[in-house]
Amino acid sequence: MQTLRFRLTAKRRLSGKKDKAIIGVVASGNLEVLLERVLPEAACELDIATPLSGYDDTWEAVVAEFVERSSPGGLRISINDGGARPDTVYLRLMQGSALMESE
Repeated sequence: MQTLRFRLTAKRRLSGKKDKAIIGVVASGNLEVLLERVLPEAACELDIATPLSGYDDTWEAVVAEFVERSSPGGLRISINDGGARPDTVYLRLMQGSALMESE
């Protein structure tokens, strides 16, 4: 199991009041994403556990695109990967941030 950690600065804090959200399920070809509102305003941390090695650059690109588009400031995001494709990873991250903004 490989663990990747990314620390980024978002443009702003993600709106909404929800403290945490979980989206997806770890199963063949999918992943689970846990989002927690526990960091300062623009800070964003992503911890990724994946069974696949050698895809660090792909993970970095997907994470950078997500942070640029959704500005998830204040979130710590934990990803348990089951071998998901990059488009699925991005989709789950966007679904999770939308869930955090609800209510």
